[in-house]
Order: sequence, then structure tokens, then C-alpha cells
Amino acid sequence: MNDLLPAGAPAIRATGMAADANPYGKIFVGWLMGQMALAAGSVASRHCRGRAPVVAADGFSFTAPVSIGDEVSFFAEIVATGRTSMTVAVEVWRRDRHGEGSARAAKGSFTLVSMGEDDRPSPLVS
Repeated sequence: MNDLLPAGAPAIRATGMAADANPYGKIFVGWLMGQMALAAGSVASRHCRGRAPVVAADGFSFTAPVSIGDEVSFFAEIVATGRTSMTVAVEVWRRDRHGEGSARAAKGSFTLVSMGEDDRPSPLVS
């Protein structure tokens, strides 16, 4: 993923709300990371057709603040797979509620593991 708005639809889209902000009107990083994990999980579970919990998070950077009311788009793509695991890169883009310009606000990656009905790692389906 690069500095251009990713192609395609975001995995999820949300609005920064006051309950998720600090006293200065900026959205907490923890909220962003939680939403990023949801986006990664959505893409991973669709790929493995089952449950795929996060087992690691890596390489986070937060490059632009997200304000209350901003539209926040979470783009996620699988960038690597193993026998049971997937690495999902996530980019967060923010857009002022009344504007058209977008800026990348954060990026990071998650490792998720495909789980079978027995709650044990399950090989990925091709």
C-alpha cells in the first residue's frame, strides 16, 4: 500500500464520534487500532471462510489526526499467507465530513490465524 488512496471499496467505514475522542477533538489511537483489527478480521475471515482471530499486530504509524465527524475508511488486503496464517495490511484514510480531500491517517499490519470448529489452527483453503 502506498500514499495514494487505495483502489476499491474499504473493508469498513466509520465516523469519528465524540465518545472516541480526547478533550481536543481528536480520535483516540486505540479506537483506530480496534477498527483496523475489525477490517483485517473481515478480510481474513472472508478469505478462510471461518473464524480468524488476530494473533499479532505490527508496524503501526499514525500520520494524520482524525477529528470528530471525519469519515474514516479502513482499507485492508492480504499481503502474505502461510499454512494457517494471513498477514493483512490495513490503511486508514480520513476525510473531512464536508470536504472531498482525503489523507492517510494510519497504517499497520495484523497476523490472523484461520481456526477450525475445534478452536485449533486450520489450514487455509485455496
